[in-house]
Amino acid sequence: MPSSSASRTYRTHGVVLRTYKLGEADRIIVLLTRDHGQVRAVAKGVRRTSSRFGSRLEPFMAVDLLLAHGRNLDIVTQAETRGSHGYGIASDYGRYTAATAIAETAERLTDISEAGSAQYALVAGAFSALSRDLHPAELILDSYLLRALATAGWAPSFTDCARCGAPGPHSAFSAPLGGAVCPACRPPGSASPSAAAMELLAALLTGDWATADSSGNGARRESAGLVAAYLQWHLERSVPSLKHVERV
Repeated sequence: MPSSSASRTYRTHGVVLRTYKLGEADRIIVLLTRDHGQVRAVAKGVRRTSSRFGSRLEPFMAVDLLLAHGRNLDIVTQAETRGSHGYGIASDYGRYTAATAIAETAERLTDISEAGSAQYALVAGAFSALSRDLHPAELILDSYLLRALATAGWAPSFTDCARCGAPGPHSAFSAPLGGAVCPACRPPGSASPSAAAMELLAALLTGDWATADSSGNGARRESAGLVAAYLQWHLERSVPSLKHVERV
């Protein structure tokens, strides 16, 4: 017995991570949705000037969606704007490169059709903050990366020893061991970040924006390098778009 139309379609909230051209007028839209994790869907005719979707399915936009299940890719049948983040992001190179790195990381951290409401909330919040220029773009990016890794099960420690739990603060950092490490646990070659950098990392992880916004350029450079190393270790590969991010 054929399934009903209700079972063939579903509604969800999503953010657009990226798009690909398909044929002469269509696009494949890579979405991170609140209820269905990562979804890849076709938006038919979206590249035509007469498209009913307009610019609602551009990267970084937040949308309400009605999708239909397809054989290989789902199909976008309706899209309504929830947050026009793309405009504020695309108008500034620093915000754009940070958003691109966020989108690439989110795509790698999430799986097709796996519920990902926590990861969705982090990405949607980061795009919104970038579009409104609430904080320096580099700090929004690094805060997102730390929180996304923590949500994925790789929460770093920036105070107590990540290996033995010895109370901190400690002056060494090891990505393989999970963050700050005490002198007894410190492996050879560990980084020795400044106290200011470790304080900034902790602030970015917990959302202490007063501390983060008042941080110095040196601490920001140090913390960015540690975040990138921690991300690469756990993803087991680099995020190429990070090299284009503007840093102070």
